[in-house]
Amino acid sequence: MNSVPKFSLEEGKFLVKLARQSVEYFLKNKKYLPIPHTYPENLNKTVGIFITLSTFPGENLRGCIGYPYAFGPLIELCVSASTKAACEDPRFECVSTKELDNIVFEVTILSPMILLDQNKPFEEQIEIGRDGLLVTCDTYGKSGLLLPQVAVEWGFDKKKFLKEVCRKASLNDNCINDRNCKFYRFESQIFKEVSPNSDIKEEVLNERNI
Repeated sequence: MNSVPKFSLEEGKFLVKLARQSVEYFLKNKKYLPIPHTYPENLNKTVGIFITLSTFPGENLRGCIGYPYAFGPLIELCVSASTKAACEDPRFECVSTKELDNIVFEVTILSPMILLDQNKPFEEQIEIGRDGLLVTCDTYGKSGLLLPQVAVEWGFDKKKFLKEVCRKASLNDNCINDRNCKFYRFESQIFKEVSPNSDIKEEVLNERNI
């Protein structure tokens, strides 16, 4: 029940292309891309999504925004998150039209959040290459999320991954010991352009060097 819904490669390709189209449309028209009249029925599912923009070939982050908790159909969230990743990530300036030929789009579809048991070591409850992490500390009004691919790409072990999600939330490394903070794990399905505006593949993290 808590695993990520399975989407086909064709559905993944549709979402990645839609993400790029959404940004192109917004940069030109200054408004969101209308939802297509026809699209795969599976994209009406209510699941979380993140959109990541990276430079090519350097693979430097250019924007990443998403919705860990789904509040509408996946196809609608894709349009919104894509536009926000391109123009509302506070770490970056809005992308320009001329940049798009040097940017790779990546769509990450999220499973429901699974609360980790505070009475057991968190390291025993997570797996690198499978799980992303979310920490929420309502007492401090802070939260942070790291996608599963972050741990793989940076070579984090479990302990480091837990510390880094604390840092993402602008909290002390030891927030893993703070009973006011709740930790969640989640799984994902990732679809990504091989190069800008080209072939799209499904990323399988277990096939990378972990």
